[in-house]
Amino acid sequence: MLNRAQKEALVEDLAGKLQRAQGVILTDFRGLNVAATTELRRRLRAQGVEYRVIKNTLIRRAAEKAGIEGLDPLLEGPTALAFGFDDPVVAAKELSRFAREYNQLQIKGGLLDGRIIGVKEVQQLADLPSREELLAKVMGGMQAPLYGLAGVLAATLRSFVYAVDALRRQREAQA
Repeated sequence: MLNRAQKEALVEDLAGKLQRAQGVILTDFRGLNVAATTELRRRLRAQGVEYRVIKNTLIRRAAEKAGIEGLDPLLEGPTALAFGFDDPVVAAKELSRFAREYNQLQIKGGLLDGRIIGVKEVQQLADLPSREELLAKVMGGMQAPLYGLAGVLAATLRSFVYAVDALRRQREAQA
């Protein structure tokens, strides 16, 4: 049991995390056994996501302290928070994947840059390509015109070389 000072420190810490996190996903973990919960924590930790079970009253106080409104409808039943500090998509992807494997885990909704999002939006977030995939697509899009230009220039040069070679053969035949 936490004393008042510990609860206040936890609320302060949680409020800071809510403000710093790019994405926070709220889940209902009822029905998950210890092994499944341990597996979930291990997977999230490997992705750089912090997963914590916190009492709803403390979450409410921290959200209020962080200036976040509208979180109350998501705070029914046991709640665990997954904090994505670097990439909001990672937490949504991993939790969505885990929820498909273990039907007991329910995604309640989340926060994206301080804005409340529903379950559908969390799923849309999970369906997005990862940051690395998006960067690869951007780089590919930037390189494609350069490859095209190189191909056109090479074709023009090749045509010029063929024309000069044909002219050389023609002059040799006349001589």
